[in-house]
Amino acid sequence: MTRLELLKIVVGRARSNGFEFRRWYTLRLGLPWINAEATLACLDQQRRYYALLFSHEFAACFWKPGEDITFQVPAQSFQRRGPGGAIQTVTRKPFTRRSARRDAWRYHLREMAVAEDPLRYIRRYLHVEEDLIDEPVSTDEPPSPEIPPTPTKPTKKHKPLAKSPRNLPKDLPAFLRRPYP
Repeated sequence: MTRLELLKIVVGRARSNGFEFRRWYTLRLGLPWINAEATLACLDQQRRYYALLFSHEFAACFWKPGEDITFQVPAQSFQRRGPGGAIQTVTRKPFTRRSARRDAWRYHLREMAVAEDPLRYIRRYLHVEEDLIDEPVSTDEPPSPEIPPTPTKPTKKHKPLAKSPRNLPKDLPAFLRRPYP
């Protein structure tokens, strides 16, 4: 996955949560808006995507407050002193963590600032399978044949629900019929 493709996904997720990309681009960067494709290409080519990633407006929309965030914590090992005084090495497996903090975006900005590559950090929250590469790799090999999808079992059809034995009202409720001053 190229950096431009990743930027498209990242901006798309933030826009779906209320981020006004066009407004941010014209106000914060002071550049004229052409279209979304040209703008993302400009951010990619001139490495201005750092201004976007560390923008408070963007971060607050990307990590929506109160929304459950799921991310993968990598495997880690460290040493600690045990109850008998001996030093033990603790190895933890990778695991999935969920967070629902109101100000999660502040935490993620701090973590992104100390991360080696902010785009790789933010990619962990997109659930994208591919790795980030700086430039597209061109190969001269022919494309591999596609594997046909495996047939799935037919789903069980549900019976329609029975009608309610209660009679539903046909006229308007009283509070909607009274005149308003």
